[in-house]
Amino acid sequence: MSRHLAPTADSALASQLELAFEDNRLVAQLYGDFDQNLALIEQRLKVSATPRGNHVMLKGPASAVDQARRVLESLYAMLEEGRAIEVSDVDGVIRMIETEDSQLTLPTLERKGKVRMAQIATRKATIVARTPAQDAYIRAMDRAELIFGIGPAGTGKTYLAVAHAASLLERGDINRIILSRPAVEAGERLGFLPGDMKEKVDPYLRPLYDALYDMMKPEHVERCIASGIIEVAPLAFMRGRTLANAVVILDEAQNTTSMQMKMFLTRLGENSKMIVTGDPTQVDLPRGERSGLVEAVRLLEGIEGIHMARFSDKDVVRHALVGRIVRAYEGDADTRLAAVQKAEGTGN
Repeated sequence: MSRHLAPTADSALASQLELAFEDNRLVAQLYGDFDQNLALIEQRLKVSATPRGNHVMLKGPASAVDQARRVLESLYAMLEEGRAIEVSDVDGVIRMIETEDSQLTLPTLERKGKVRMAQIATRKATIVARTPAQDAYIRAMDRAELIFGIGPAGTGKTYLAVAHAASLLERGDINRIILSRPAVEAGERLGFLPGDMKEKVDPYLRPLYDALYDMMKPEHVERCIASGIIEVAPLAFMRGRTLANAVVILDEAQNTTSMQMKMFLTRLGENSKMIVTGDPTQVDLPRGERSGLVEAVRLLEGIEGIHMARFSDKDVVRHALVGRIVRAYEGDADTRLAAVQKAEGTGN
């Protein structure tokens, strides 16, 4: 890849940069259908990105032009590695670079390079981090033995946990995947559920199954479930067990009680890893019941071998509207809390 810095305007804020890419076949994928990837870069970074064959002319504020350069070079490097890129990948690289720059404490003249985001690879799919929080979460799952993924819906907490477990199983690093979730209805009464234990708990574990089918071939998933390599273990049936050589995933952990959470965490055995995911703002426990997730985060923060990965509305990777919905609810909760604290302060 060659690049040429074109003449710039006198203003220090204006910059013009021309990038050239060697492989015309990859360039078409880099730009996206109807240049949609370039359009997203223009929209998010406030630059002009004009394609001319295998060249792209970038114009705008110097810092934004440099960010756009790094986005395009990072995406092109992915394509050179044989990966297909989607709009979500473009969005992810932009987020990573914006965060990287916002964390700089001193000015630098160093030309920043391509972004290398953490990824999880299985035979069926390769999942790449789309946000800095996802990047840190994936890296933590490689290092820590107990990982908490805490944050709102749509941030990829559960999906990445299942992907990581599937990857370790395929590599032979573990023997089993154990999926668990408290059977607490989200404000609904589901009534009596027929069938055996797996059939009774399946409706609660559907998001975990969906992620598994994305990572592994359906027939492989079914064989693993039938043989017990992938095990469905309702939280109530975990007592008394020691879970060795496994990745154990507890989803929707905000709906565990304090005793359930303590019981679950103490099941950890040799060569095992636990990943606990949940959203403390969506507790469906009876009024007055303390969330085991909230308590565990408070008690276990800073303990060696345990990592707390926190997500926010900025990490939502579903539809963009989901992020705005999360912010609206969080803003309302903050307003209500402030009103209560004000009332308590005045003695009302």
